[in-house]
Amino acid sequence: GLAERLYQFGRGIDLAWAWGEMLDSEMALESRLALHPGVVYRPSEAGSGLTLLCPAPGSLASLMERYRAGGERFRLAEAEAGKKGVRMLFSQPPKPRFQQVAYESPPSRRVYELRMPGEQGAFDAWPVARVVELVVQLRDEAAKRLRKGLPARQGEIERCLIGRKAAGADDGPAVQRVRIVPLPSIGHRHADLAVRRVLVEVPAGCPLRADDVHWAFSGLPVKVDEETGEILLDLVAATEEKMLDHYGVPASGTDREPSRGSRTWRTVTPVALPEGAMRRRIDPGRIGAEAKNGRERLTEIHRAASAVAQALRHAQVPIHAEAMRVQREPFDGKGERVEAFAWGSRFRKERLWHVEITFNAPVHGPLVIGDGRFLGLGVMAPVKTVRAVHAFVVEHGLDPSADQGHLVQALRRAVMSRVCAELGPRPDDRTLPAYFSGHAPDGMPVRRERAPHLHFAFDAQRARLLVVAPHLADHREPTRDEERHLRVLDRALVDFRDLRAGPAGRLRLHPEPIEWDSDPLFAPAFAWESLAPYLVTRHTKGGGAADALTADLVAECRRRGMPGPQVACRDLHGIPKLGLVGLAALSFPVAVRGPIMLGRSRHLGGGLFEASKGRHDG
Repeated sequence: GLAERLYQFGRGIDLAWAWGEMLDSEMALESRLALHPGVVYRPSEAGSGLTLLCPAPGSLASLMERYRAGGERFRLAEAEAGKKGVRMLFSQPPKPRFQQVAYESPPSRRVYELRMPGEQGAFDAWPVARVVELVVQLRDEAAKRLRKGLPARQGEIERCLIGRKAAGADDGPAVQRVRIVPLPSIGHRHADLAVRRVLVEVPAGCPLRADDVHWAFSGLPVKVDEETGEILLDLVAATEEKMLDHYGVPASGTDREPSRGSRTWRTVTPVALPEGAMRRRIDPGRIGAEAKNGRERLTEIHRAASAVAQALRHAQVPIHAEAMRVQREPFDGKGERVEAFAWGSRFRKERLWHVEITFNAPVHGPLVIGDGRFLGLGVMAPVKTVRAVHAFVVEHGLDPSADQGHLVQALRRAVMSRVCAELGPRPDDRTLPAYFSGHAPDGMPVRRERAPHLHFAFDAQRARLLVVAPHLADHREPTRDEERHLRVLDRALVDFRDLRAGPAGRLRLHPEPIEWDSDPLFAPAFAWESLAPYLVTRHTKGGGAADALTADLVAECRRRGMPGPQVACRDLHGIPKLGLVGLAALSFPVAVRGPIMLGRSRHLGGGLFEASKGRHDG
């Protein structure tokens, strides 16, 4: 009856309409919350998150008393001797009684190191393929300590640390479980990916106090001599937490810069997916007879990718994935194949996959997904690369007769506006960096070679808008300043879905990942054809229009780090105050990777080429 009568949440004018519903179990509630498309705010007994006033024992009685007192706020004062007139007295009603509850309080994190005993104990390395064994050992030893120190809380220890109820039944809510995350050494080309550090994360909603959990892990023996009982390796609280930077974990102190998140993540330890995403096992003695064909491999990959999407939902990652890649081989040259992680675990090797995920918005760490996320599997690290191309497919709203030049200009203005909003107020009224605008502080166009800036284009064949980094168009590596600008651009274009392009229409956009090995604008190919007219940069004298355009195209290709091509011109014509314009077909002696954006108008969509059909060379 109370649930049926509930119609609002909150107090005052800023309330939320709601309805009440009875659920038969706690797991049903968790399933309902997992399907919620918005943000779920969870309360915690203690923490430093958003603090709100919530009902507590005595709140209803205090509200009734406040209501009663509100009707008696004004009363007549008793007449005093010798004074005339009537005095009115006002009394403030008593305040209601509510409890301060923290919502979305950050978890308590602490990094531990595997060190040999002694004052100057050196690091010891644990093989990355045996992370499940390490996590299980640390978890069980910490549980023993807690059971001995807190005998009255056996059920909570089993549920929140081990992951099962005291009677051995199914586990409780995953959001309350303590997470033990091994941190393999990464961040340098010589790093061996061995485990030297472990992150212990206690969620704010965990019934166990964070101090008690960290006490249980401090000083745990990891290796013990069976004959003498001497401790050879133990777990020690770390004095610095720089390794967390390599896993995208936001800073918790003042000595580290805050992490801005990353859009691309890769597994360091493979993800354990459900049974339905298993690969078909092949008998080692019948490899030739039971070999998988391309269709079966593709089906397995699609099934695994769908299971990864479900794993992200179970891990409560609110950001959607744009692109995904699954494989058995590690992404790092010193990593291990998935088969090595199956030894000593409860997961068959056919359930394990290495995964790379590109999200549509930055994600903070630690990011751990899959069925083995509480056993050290599915640990992911951000990829320290910059995004060189942003592609947006026009879903609807484009006028078929729209001028492509106006459309590209609208895209450029929108990008610069979003970058300005991302950078925020700047001192001395500085203008937008030339990397985004192509103009110096005095408003004059900058020299392209001295100040590279963004390229904007419209791919009419595929109805998509492109924002291309200059280093990619110049076929070179980005500088540090360019990488910094690209990170700003990446943040600025998050949720870029609407483009108001004037006469071209109001466009609804959808971001699209680039398929580098098959996209006609980016895949390697020998032959390329004009997708947008080419405007010569320097008109040579003493020859015809075809000779001038050919010589200019060859020179442009060489300036952009490409070999000189054979050129076939067509549709040549001059434009007053601009110069010679035409279409061309390029034939290179070797396969050249795109994009190919050449000529004076290449920053605004001109001189764009696509691979000739049937001439790709992956």
